[in-house]
Amino acid sequence: MKLLRFGTKGYEKPGIVAEDGSIRDLSAHLDDLAGEALTPTRLAGLQDIDLDSLPIVEKGTRIGPCVGQVGKFICIGLNYADHAAETGAEIPKEPVIFNKWTSAICGPNDDVEIPRGSQKTDWEVELGVVIGKPGRYIDEAEALDYVAGYCVVNDVSEREYQLERGGTWDKGKGCDTFGPLGPWLVTPDEIADPHKLAMWLEVDGHRYQDGSSATMVFKIPQLIAYLSRFMSLQPGDVISTGTPPGVGMGQTPKVFLKPGQEMRLGIEGLGEQCQRTVQA
Repeated sequence: MKLLRFGTKGYEKPGIVAEDGSIRDLSAHLDDLAGEALTPTRLAGLQDIDLDSLPIVEKGTRIGPCVGQVGKFICIGLNYADHAAETGAEIPKEPVIFNKWTSAICGPNDDVEIPRGSQKTDWEVELGVVIGKPGRYIDEAEALDYVAGYCVVNDVSEREYQLERGGTWDKGKGCDTFGPLGPWLVTPDEIADPHKLAMWLEVDGHRYQDGSSATMVFKIPQLIAYLSRFMSLQPGDVISTGTPPGVGMGQTPKVFLKPGQEMRLGIEGLGEQCQRTVQA
């Protein structure tokens, strides 16, 4: 299933993509695509719904973040061998963990704000993993059973704030609008292997990132098991699993975003995003 949320910011309703590509309103069956609604039992129940009986959502309706009420937005740094190489960093011996604040979350096609004073705002197409049931000390062999679905994430990053201002990476990762999610939450039955997905990102029509989830250092089961040693994972938590090469700071010379540009990005089977950059 391809699930999504649509409507005005803060008032999104749950939806599903039908066979004909239309979006159908699920709000008669589901309050929101969030929390307990993402558990295996609740998601399995949606498969029995006759989609033709659901109201069609008007074309052009805003698409919101594909998950609501996110509790934790956890990110993994330097998790692609070829991206680590372009930044001059060593491949980590253990996953590098940082956070994006949930206030960074926005819709897949919402504007991305360049922070005031920013000179080094960058892009990162990433594969998002959404947790579907609670767990702690999860066994790696069972980790994929905890996945509700996958989505596209743009891990927008301000490199000066991240790397040059002291402290952790978080201050350069969690600015408002730095976490577009969606368009869809795609359930695992539609993704044969999440480690063999083409990933790409363009700025103003120029393709900077053209990679694959195959070059992940730590695979998804490893990440889920690892994270669950340090925190409980809950339905609706989002794990952003790292980016392939082609980020702005990896270019020669370096390239960073300015107001008035357009980012387009996508992952095979998970849909596309498109954002305009604006000044905050």
